[in-house]
Amino acid sequence: MAKLYFNYSTMNAGKSTVLLQASYNYRERGMDTLLLTADLDRRAGEGRIASRIGIGAEAETYRPEDDLFARVSSHLDERKLACIFVDEAQFLTKDQVWQLARVADDLKVPVMAFGLRVDFQGELFPGSATLLALADSLREIRTICHCGRKATMVIRQDEDGRAITEGAQVQIGGNETYVSLCRRHWREATGDRQAAG
Repeated sequence: MAKLYFNYSTMNAGKSTVLLQASYNYRERGMDTLLLTADLDRRAGEGRIASRIGIGAEAETYRPEDDLFARVSSHLDERKLACIFVDEAQFLTKDQVWQLARVADDLKVPVMAFGLRVDFQGELFPGSATLLALADSLREIRTICHCGRKATMVIRQDEDGRAITEGAQVQIGGNETYVSLCRRHWREATGDRQAAG
C-alpha cells in the first residue's frame, strides 16, 4: 500500500539531502521519480532542488493554485512513477496535501514530503499542519542547537544577528537569515523572560 510520508525538521537539518538521496536510490534501480518543489523558493534556481552540501537535481515547481493530483495523474499517463518527492512541503496548501493523500490512496504511488514544521514565531505552516494531520508516516530529521541539544525551533534574524519576532510567515532565506535552536534558546533569543529560569 502506498503511503503519504512527512519528513520534517528545522532549517539546515539536511531535508533536501535526504530527499535527493532517496530519489537517487530509486533511479539507480531503474525506477522513475517525480520531484516537486515550491515555485516560491528559487534560491537554488528555478525548478531546482539543491542541498547545502552541493548536490542537486531538476524538479517541477508547484504554486498554490496547482492541482497536484491532476499533475501526477498526467505524468502517470505517460510513464510509471515509483515515488513522488515534494521539497519545501510547508508551502503546500491544505487542498494540495489532500491531493497528495489521494495520489497515495487512489493512484497507489508513495509520496514523500519534506519541509519545515514551524516558522520563526513557533507557529505551524498550513501545509505542515495538514501533513501532520494526514500523513501515514511522520519522521523527524534532526539537527542540533549551538548548545548541542536537539533543535526544534528556528529564529529569523536581522542583518545584525538579532532575532526578529514579527513579520510575514514566509521570507525566503538561508543561513544568513535563519538559525535553528532548541526551544530554550529560541525562547531566550525571542525575549521570553521565562527562558532564563
